Amino acid sequence: MKYPWKFLLLSIYLLLSSCTSIPKGIEPVENFELQKYLGKWYEIARLPHSFEEDLEQVTAEYSLREDGGVKVINRGFNIKKKKWEEAIGRAYFIEENNIGQLKVSFFGPFYGSYIVFELSPNYEYALISGPSKDYFWILARQPQLDKQSMQKLLDIAKSKGFDINSLILAQPPNK
Repeated sequence: MKYPWKFLLLSIYLLLSSCTSIPKGIEPVENFELQKYLGKWYEIARLPHSFEEDLEQVTAEYSLREDGGVKVINRGFNIKKKKWEEAIGRAYFIEENNIGQLKVSFFGPFYGSYIVFELSPNYEYALISGPSKDYFWILARQPQLDKQSMQKLLDIAKSKGFDINSLILAQPPNK
C-alpha cells in the first residue's frame, strides 16, 4: 500500500465518528434547554454494560463547564466491592445546542453518543440512547417513577427497538 498512514487515519476517523452516530429510528429532541437539563438525575433502568456492572443507586449529575461544555459525574454503589464509585466526564453538543444530541467522554479523546430522544415537558424524565440500540437509559429527577409513567416510557423504548426485556431496573416503580 502506497499511503498506509492515510488508511490508518481514515480508519480512526470512521471509528470515532461512528461512536457519535444516531441509531436508526432515533431522533434527538428539539428545543432542548440545557439549563433545565442540568442537575441530578436518577437512573431508573438501563441495558447492561461492563462499565456499570454491579452498580446500584446510579445517578448522573450535569453542570456547566467553563469551556461551554457539560461536566458529567456518574456515581453508583458497587454491591460487590461495597463502595461508591464515580466517573467524571465531559459532554459537548454535536450540532446545535438546542438539539438533544451530545458527545460524552470519560476517557481521553474518545467520545460516545448521548442522545436525549424523549423528554417530559417539565424535564422530569428522559430516555437516552447511545450510538447503537445496545445503549439505553431511563433517567428521572426522582429515584422512582409511578407505574403509569414507567409503562409509557417502556412502551416508547420498545416501539423504538430497544430490548426492554434485558433492562436492569433500579427499583420497582411506585404504585
